[in-house]
Amino acid sequence: MKSFSELAKSVVITKKGSSFILNDKDPNLTLIGEGRSAFVFRIGTTDKVLKVFFPEFEKVAREEAEVYRILSGIPYYSPLYGAGKNYLVIDFIEGYTFFSCLEKGIPISTDSLREVDCALGLAREKGLNPSDVHLRNIIITSSGEIKLIDVARFRQTKNCTQWKDLKAAFHKFYKQKYFPKKIPATILNLVALLYKKKLLPALS
Repeated sequence: MKSFSELAKSVVITKKGSSFILNDKDPNLTLIGEGRSAFVFRIGTTDKVLKVFFPEFEKVAREEAEVYRILSGIPYYSPLYGAGKNYLVIDFIEGYTFFSCLEKGIPISTDSLREVDCALGLAREKGLNPSDVHLRNIIITSSGEIKLIDVARFRQTKNCTQWKDLKAAFHKFYKQKYFPKKIPATILNLVALLYKKKLLPALS
């Protein structure tokens, strides 16, 4: 198989309006996700993924790679296997994001929240400031472990209350017997949009 660098170079991305289009890639790459700044591919049948950043987000690629290096050795975060100016290689994690759990009705436990708190605490001990922690970058693996991904904003200096607000919503609403444990993605996305625009009342 080709090197990580060669695989990254095989990914051809163009911009159309405000969207990014995947035009070409190596056949050993399977697209498994798309975010605000990158496409994510599984490398063949390996347990690794290649995250290729859109052309205008190369600075984010370098920042996220550096954060993964700082987090090295903490089991809640993937090791960094390789990185370049517009890509990085991390673990392929099988499981469900908190977002998917809510969408599919898979229970999220208080213990899982404590694990996330532990993961964020260990990052702070490394001198980081975990930010932008949301439902889509927390994964419960098939073996029940907690993993955090998309760590590019862990060196921001601002005080981010997103995870604190999510925990408050969990205890105030999700834990209540009457509260639905399966929520359509359209509703979750709407709540996220209203939160981003600061149109929701403060919970924390």
